[in-house]
Amino acid sequence: MAKEIFDRVVSMLGLLMLSPLFTVVLLLVALQDGRSPFYVSERAGRYGRPFRMIKIRSMIVGADRLGGSSSPDNDRRVTRLGRYIRRFKIDELFQLWNVLKGEMSLVGPRPQIMPEIATYTAIERGLLAAKPGITDFASIVFADEGEILQGAADTYETYVRLIRPWKSQLGLFYVEHRSLYVDMQLITLTLLRIVAPLRALDAISRLLARLGAPDGLVRVARRRTPLTAHPGPGGNESSDT
Repeated sequence: MAKEIFDRVVSMLGLLMLSPLFTVVLLLVALQDGRSPFYVSERAGRYGRPFRMIKIRSMIVGADRLGGSSSPDNDRRVTRLGRYIRRFKIDELFQLWNVLKGEMSLVGPRPQIMPEIATYTAIERGLLAAKPGITDFASIVFADEGEILQGAADTYETYVRLIRPWKSQLGLFYVEHRSLYVDMQLITLTLLRIVAPLRALDAISRLLARLGAPDGLVRVARRRTPLTAHPGPGGNESSDT
C-alpha cells in the first residue's frame, strides 16, 4: 500500500513539474516530421495482463517494423532529436502517466512486448509478479546498452547472449527484494547514473551486496570487467523500441 501511494503521488508531482519540458519536447518531435510525438506499444503488465505503454517517440515512425527490438546507439532508426531524448531518458519519463494510471510502478522490471512473455521459462515468469517499472537494477546497470551493442555484427544475438540474461537475473532479484526503501534507493541511483555513472554503478553493486545478491551479480553490476554470458538459465527480456 505504501509503495502504491508513493508511486501515485510521485508520478503526479513529476508530471506537473516536468510538464513544461514535455510540452517543448513533444512539440519538437511533432515538428520534425509532422507525425505523432508519441510511441504507444502493447506491453505485459503485472501477471502478464496487457496494457498500452506510452513513450515520447525517439525513432522514425514504423521503426518496430524496420528492425529488431535491440537498438545500438548508432541505430539509423533513431532520429537526431531522438538521440538527445534517449540520452537523458526523457522518453521513459513520460511513462509517469502509466504509473499514475496504476499500470506501472516507478520501480520494477522493464515492461516487455507480449510475444517475449510467451517465451518465458517458469523461473522467468517470476518477473511478472511485480508491476513493470520505469527503472530498476537492470536499467541502471545497463543504461549504456546502446553503446554495448554498437558495432556488433548481430545486435540481437549480442543482446541475447551478453545482456538479456543478466537483466533477467537483476529483475528477478528486485522482485524478491522489492520494498519502498529499495525503490527510493534505485530512483536516486537512476538520477546519479546520468551525471556520475561510475559512482552510481559502485553504489548499485554495494546495494546488491547488502541485500545478499550472488557475487556474480554484484560483479556484473560494478561493470569494471567485460561482460560474459550468464552461467545460468537465460532471460527473455527485450529492450524498448
